[in-house]
Amino acid sequence: MDPANILVDAAGTLHSPARGEVRIVSLVPSLTELLCDLGLAGQLVGRTGFCIHPRATVRRIAKVGGTKDVRLDALRALAPTHLVVNVDENRRETVEAAAAFVPNVIVTHPCVPEDNFALYRLCGAVFACEGAAARLCAALQGALDEAAAVRAELPAEEVLYLIWRQPWMTVGRDTYISAALAAVGWQTLPAQGAARYPEVEWGSAALAGAARVFLSTEPFRFGARHVDEVAALSGRPAALIDGEMCSWYGSRAPAGLRYLAALRRTLGAREVPR
Repeated sequence: MDPANILVDAAGTLHSPARGEVRIVSLVPSLTELLCDLGLAGQLVGRTGFCIHPRATVRRIAKVGGTKDVRLDALRALAPTHLVVNVDENRRETVEAAAAFVPNVIVTHPCVPEDNFALYRLCGAVFACEGAAARLCAALQGALDEAAAVRAELPAEEVLYLIWRQPWMTVGRDTYISAALAAVGWQTLPAQGAARYPEVEWGSAALAGAARVFLSTEPFRFGARHVDEVAALSGRPAALIDGEMCSWYGSRAPAGLRYLAALRRTLGAREVPR
């Protein structure tokens, strides 16, 4: 890989390695966790209220609002040298306004688990933590290999992945969640459609092939009380699934893929005819 390309972010901006005092604000939960796992917690001066991992570490870091409702005055007061954002999770107008007073805005947009390689290397090169980034790359490759092994062992299966109730909502195939599930052989439904987070119409032909339904623990807090309700509505086996493991990229990606691989094997083993 061309060393210069490592420093290019998702917006096509070429960054330079950080020099002098580094003050980072992260507006994305996954990225806050990643920066801490890269050893940069001491340089992280701001976060959103949704940035909750690692819990013991982030408690001391100032909040600047939410991912969609950033308080620009609070952000400015922290005098960050770097702002880390995401295309899907932050509002463009907020990022553009912040760029007027933050010298370096790093834009991210992981769409599939493999995109985390570039994310690790970018952060490693900008913030001089290449060793930690390389270790994450190795962990991700191992998890992708495990996911591929499960995908080869078990037949592909179509699933419905619920993220919201009233209205019932799922994920489109162009989302990170869908790509993470596909890594272990679970194809999300509906298979087509322009909406990234479409509403669910129970009984729709688009969902007819679903072998099972997953109820994510985030953003809606599905719990055990919802499982029977969804099983009755869908006529399919239903189960809770850890939303953080499916949707958080960054340093959570290797653990997330291993979680999905283990879950796929467990459910597959339960359904083997005896």
